[in-house]
Amino acid sequence: MKIRFGYVANALGLWDASPSKTLTFTRYSALSKMERMDKLKSVTAQNLQHTKRILHYNIAHEIHLYRFSSSLVPLATHPEVLWDFVTPFRTEWEELGQLIKQFELLPSFHPNQFTLFTSTREEVTMNAVYDMEYHFKMLEAMNALERGIINIHIGGAYGDKDTSLRRFHRNFKKLPNTIKKHITLENDDKTYDVEETLITCEKEKVPMVLDYHHYVVNKGEVDLSQYLPRIFNTWNSFATVPKIHISSPKSDQEYRSHADFVSLDFILPFLKMTKVLDRDFNIMIEAKQKNLAMLKLIEEIASIRGVKRISGGEVEW
Repeated sequence: MKIRFGYVANALGLWDASPSKTLTFTRYSALSKMERMDKLKSVTAQNLQHTKRILHYNIAHEIHLYRFSSSLVPLATHPEVLWDFVTPFRTEWEELGQLIKQFELLPSFHPNQFTLFTSTREEVTMNAVYDMEYHFKMLEAMNALERGIINIHIGGAYGDKDTSLRRFHRNFKKLPNTIKKHITLENDDKTYDVEETLITCEKEKVPMVLDYHHYVVNKGEVDLSQYLPRIFNTWNSFATVPKIHISSPKSDQEYRSHADFVSLDFILPFLKMTKVLDRDFNIMIEAKQKNLAMLKLIEEIASIRGVKRISGGEVEW
């Protein structure tokens, strides 16, 4: 069983490498028409350059999984802006894509919690569609659609889960099939548990990303060991192996919040559970210390008897 690891957005330790520099609409509105476009382009250029630096860092450390920042392009989906962020940066997007292809990286995006398909409000649903189109365009610009993932949550329950789930399936149909092919769904820590998310994934024929921390917080009546084979099987027709999100609680008082690093003791029961299945999978680390937390966890896992580190970002058990 081989496990590859990755992390989210920013490589800590690289100087001034944030790929998520922003431009607020208030600041944008205060600029002249010419200054507005110049500012949009300068912030985007900086984010793309920083992303390129991060990819080179990942390549040097043999890290194949990477979640791109959703904030690469400022105001990309704002209804009063909606600018062409691909054409002016065609070369930059292609350079990122060449790195992804040459070194077989696995790119992903995770739109924010406001991108949901369970709302009773039509404008919320349409904004979710626009946001998914934005993320799809970035994958497309990088020519990274083959293995690119856009991961979302089901959304809110609005006091009635059954009705909200039916609304999800209805609103989900508003997405073009070209985008649906790249979507994964994740269980959350408050509303839709593993079983509810899995059933939704099976119905929509999309892969399920298991978030283990969310599962521990929001178990419902689920024995995860009984559901794990089905979760992994949702990936059977996808271009890559199953993907798991890993983090650990910040404290007993802030149990849902992510800690700076990942506690091996917290995730070890899950790792032992997967060992029984003996199937390769990928782990995305969602800890505050990003790549530093990932590298520390890999070292700790590699110290377990029977585990061998086979590259900078991969172990074999």
